[in-house]
Amino acid sequence: MRRISTSAGTSRWPALAVLCAGQLMVILDGTVVSVALPSIQQNLGFSSSGLAWVVNAYLVPFGGLLLLAGRLGDLIGRKRVFITGLSIFTAASLLCGVSQDPGMLLASRFLQGTGGAVTSAVTLGMVVTLFPQPKERAKAIGVYSFVQSAGGSTGLLAGGVLTQTISWHWIFFVNVPIGIVAVLWAWRVLTSEEGVGLREGTDVVGALLVTCALMLGVYTIVGTTDHGWTSAHALSCGAVALALLPAFVARQATAPHPLLPLRVFRSRNVSGAMGIQALMVAGMFSFQFLGVLYLRKVLGFDEIHTGLGIFPVSVAIGALSLGFSPKLIARYGPRAVLLPGLFLIAAGLGALSRVPAGGSYAVDVLPALLPLGIGFGLAMPSLATLAMSAATPQDSGIASGMFNTMQQIGAAFGLAVLSTLATSHTDALLADGASTASALTGGYQFAFRIGACLVALSLLLAATLLRSPAPARQTTIEEVPGAENAAP
Repeated sequence: MRRISTSAGTSRWPALAVLCAGQLMVILDGTVVSVALPSIQQNLGFSSSGLAWVVNAYLVPFGGLLLLAGRLGDLIGRKRVFITGLSIFTAASLLCGVSQDPGMLLASRFLQGTGGAVTSAVTLGMVVTLFPQPKERAKAIGVYSFVQSAGGSTGLLAGGVLTQTISWHWIFFVNVPIGIVAVLWAWRVLTSEEGVGLREGTDVVGALLVTCALMLGVYTIVGTTDHGWTSAHALSCGAVALALLPAFVARQATAPHPLLPLRVFRSRNVSGAMGIQALMVAGMFSFQFLGVLYLRKVLGFDEIHTGLGIFPVSVAIGALSLGFSPKLIARYGPRAVLLPGLFLIAAGLGALSRVPAGGSYAVDVLPALLPLGIGFGLAMPSLATLAMSAATPQDSGIASGMFNTMQQIGAAFGLAVLSTLATSHTDALLADGASTASALTGGYQFAFRIGACLVALSLLLAATLLRSPAPARQTTIEEVPGAENAAP
């Protein structure tokens, strides 16, 4: 059985550190730009509608290329793909930082999203094959989940500090030296692996179908903030994306070497975890995006204080993901840990849906942030464990890519739906004569309620769909029923 290993004389933990460093850069850049958007708009002359594409130009290639990049990792070697993606991301960060007009920044952000997808697609697959033993794997996935979960909140703080103390250009420049060190470090601590070879899995037709479907699907979702859900643009693009997906599934069922082996979804836990994660992330995006706007526009926080205001979520996630959650998963199994985590997230969003227009951060916001952080710290390691539970070493790259794809689809869906609902509700309240602060708060409250409902739905699905295997067998690839019969 092929495993990713580290160089002779090195530990697997330095390898995990470099994987998480690369992943942290990618996750940070998904949110670090949020608090800098007003400065970018003023400096480069973006229109209000065009400014949203500073975020969307990153999301579209990120969500669209994850599956293809994950499969390439299985075919040509995950170390090679990881380093290539990290190099692209680092170079694109430099181009973003030196951008002098909207066109250059958007093109650089698209390239940055491409590098981020290539890097992220193989990271989780490398983590689970580095740590085959259940207890060590639970701990490693806890570290990875902390990076995934807390990185977004940390990005808000880092973006606020850099933008307010230096300039928005440095939210991108800071990636360059970190990226260079990470690439050199990866060459040293990760052992090269050849993969199964391109001739064993070059499904070009499938790659084109799924890449076009996912990129067009993400483009359709994020574009609804400009065009609306019932516009000709949204309906036509969405129809094409939906038509490409069944064509891709049909291709995978008949191709001799499919890009996405359908056997990955035979496991009820794996397929369930993918869908549950998309719903959970979509609901949580109401906090990550609209919570920032509430602190800025209603409570009047500046960039730094906004980042500090969100930071307790990162602290709670870190405390759970790095220490408590792995022990709970190893003892009780990921399903038993996931359910209370989802409940706490829904409760936190429900509490945010009651924040007043003249509220206090300490009284109204902070008590809602703590269950969000604790819940996410419990839920993310559990979902990652479930999603990778049936992945063979030959398929870990595509399983990792699929897990991250569902996360990006959830984020894009959450951004489009919740921000649109918040805006339309705010406009209705303004038309009825409400004050600006009251109307904005009412819009955010409505979106938080919808987010809580999405997470509650994910909780219902987790309670009814997921199984409760023995904890020791849950995270061991070799012990998954039927995995030994799966053809590579």
